[in-house]
Amino acid sequence: MKTILKILGILIVLAILYAVFAMVAFSNKYHFERSVVINAPKEKVWEHVGSTKAFNTWNPFIKPDKNIAISYSGTSGEVGDSYKWKGNNDVGEGVQTVTAVTPNEKITSKLHFIRPFEGEAVANFILTTEGNGTKVTWTMDDELSTMMKPMKPMMDSQMGKTFDQGLGELKKLTER
Repeated sequence: MKTILKILGILIVLAILYAVFAMVAFSNKYHFERSVVINAPKEKVWEHVGSTKAFNTWNPFIKPDKNIAISYSGTSGEVGDSYKWKGNNDVGEGVQTVTAVTPNEKITSKLHFIRPFEGEAVANFILTTEGNGTKVTWTMDDELSTMMKPMKPMMDSQMGKTFDQGLGELKKLTER
């Protein structure tokens, strides 16, 4: 029994040391990106990333809620194009607004999260020619609170799964 308590004590101390180290050592800046090469020209890929409506046909972040409420505003594919979503606890609530567009090359959006956590982030889709196809790079940049810094490895893991799922869907959709 004493051995188990010692091991638990050591694990707790290590967890506390990691959390303190992470809060001090890790940057508040959070950057995440994933890429995929799609066997299609940039113009065809752009049809699926160049507006909020097009994005939401394969957006992996809204998939967990079949009853999500989405409303669109602005001109599709232009600065100001936006959508509001309100969903279950897995999806939350927020607004995504296009802030910059270079057709067939890059679209930038600001995300405002309302629930389950208040926050803001910036997302990009960057399209570059690669061989006979198009490389799509999806990025997200955010500021982490001090308390969220120790969660960065878990965030990377979850974001990786979600981005990979979305880019896989985009690839299938575009290559049809």
